[in-house]
Amino acid sequence: MNGPIARVAPTVLVTSSPEVWMHVNNKPGYKRSDWYYNACRIEYRKDNVFSQTDNDKHDQRRKQMAPGYSGRENLELEKSIDLRVQELIDLIRTKYLSTQDLIVPVDLAQKIQYLTLDAISGISFGKEFGMLRSDSDVDGYLQSSEEGLAAGNFALALGISWIAHAPVIGAYIAPSPKDNTGFGKMMNACFRCVDERAANPTDKRSDMLASFIRHGLSGAELRSEALEQLVAGADTTSTGIRGALLYIMTNPRIYSKLQEEVDNAVQSGQVGEGIIPLSESKQLPYLQAVIRESLRMWPPAVNIFSRDTPPGGDTVTVNGESIFLPGGVSIGYSGHGIHHSEEIYGKDSKVFRPERWLNADPEKLAAMIRTSELVFGHGKFQCLGKPVANLELGKTIFELMRHFDLALVNPTKPWDARNSLGLFTISDMWVQAMDRADRSKA
Repeated sequence: MNGPIARVAPTVLVTSSPEVWMHVNNKPGYKRSDWYYNACRIEYRKDNVFSQTDNDKHDQRRKQMAPGYSGRENLELEKSIDLRVQELIDLIRTKYLSTQDLIVPVDLAQKIQYLTLDAISGISFGKEFGMLRSDSDVDGYLQSSEEGLAAGNFALALGISWIAHAPVIGAYIAPSPKDNTGFGKMMNACFRCVDERAANPTDKRSDMLASFIRHGLSGAELRSEALEQLVAGADTTSTGIRGALLYIMTNPRIYSKLQEEVDNAVQSGQVGEGIIPLSESKQLPYLQAVIRESLRMWPPAVNIFSRDTPPGGDTVTVNGESIFLPGGVSIGYSGHGIHHSEEIYGKDSKVFRPERWLNADPEKLAAMIRTSELVFGHGKFQCLGKPVANLELGKTIFELMRHFDLALVNPTKPWDARNSLGLFTISDMWVQAMDRADRSKA
């Protein structure tokens, strides 16, 4: 142990220093560790932008995909998400509305997952899965993802994940579109959507796949990236939304303060009747503080995300002290250590307090923001889906607070959350939602 750098295995280090982690992700010579990222592959011996450990190949693939995620070539991105958020509001209002005479519990964890899967499929393929409209796990995506993540986590924990990518034998073990369970079943449905979309001209389309195709992706590459979008993108965003809602619902003072900001924005005309635009949600300081604080308290993706040091080693600086990292070792990220740091966030760093983002002096705030952004990765490894996640977070939380009074059905067991390969599987988040318009008329 050397301060914020700890050895957890003979050749594996973990850091809780944001400066060290930013250095590792910025400096040439470091690369993603094969032992970890190969285990994150979904298909047999095929890499996507997340699992790729070759820096040059990763950088090239990222350049091909970035325009589609940014919105520059996906002009309907925000409008598509608005439609999905409205479908969530409509679903709750038509099927799961509670009253003072009858409580109708809704598993908000499930419905938020429907929202994020419909959102990512809509902006990726130009056609959403329709989970919110049907109020069902269409094609078994949720079940398949949970089964696949659990199997992958089990293999990585036992150190046998390499078998699924070993020559010859791996082809019979790794997920396949022919499977009836796990990632294989998900692959089949996803690849079908990709093939249907790829068969149509892209000139007049503005979805993500059209952008990827225009920038040179096709065939197996296109399939792999679309599958990664569904598995990682929808899971992390839904975890971010659910984490924020849990912290809001379990803190009456914060709930009331956020509700007041939402109501004032609507009543003053700052926000119109439609789904709140991104530009307007950014102007609501307490909403943005709540989102930042919830992502800090419950990062949507938590794992080591290991990097290999340069062959000749490297020297990093921690609190003014130089520490040599030898070659041939890997160094990973401690999400809990970084995002709950008292040095960065104050003595109450382990407590949910959005005001810390509003009352800090400029220098302190800059350090906090710089550190909190690490939940999305850093530098060339920063999550491509960050703009999409921010869109969904702000819109969903605002609109749920605008339309409903939310409360946990069972505060002693708010949800069931499990981590597999760094992603959270969350279920049984039973909530009662009362229509605020009806209550105000009573």
